Amino acid sequence: MSMLVVVTENVPPRLRGRLAVWLLEIRAGVYVGDVSTKIREMIWQQVSVLADEGNVV
Repeated sequence: MSMLVVVTENVPPRLRGRLAVWLLEIRAGVYVGDVSTKIREMIWQQVSVLADEGNVV
């Protein structure tokens, strides 16, 4: 398991909803969680597809 932090800005609500399934939103647009490598890779794949014109770090 590894700690994952994702910071989003101006992303569609559907991406925020997907992130909230796996991670805890500690502040608007800031998600944290302890996930496996498989889940981390799945999350990043969804971020890459759904981010549109928003920013994600």
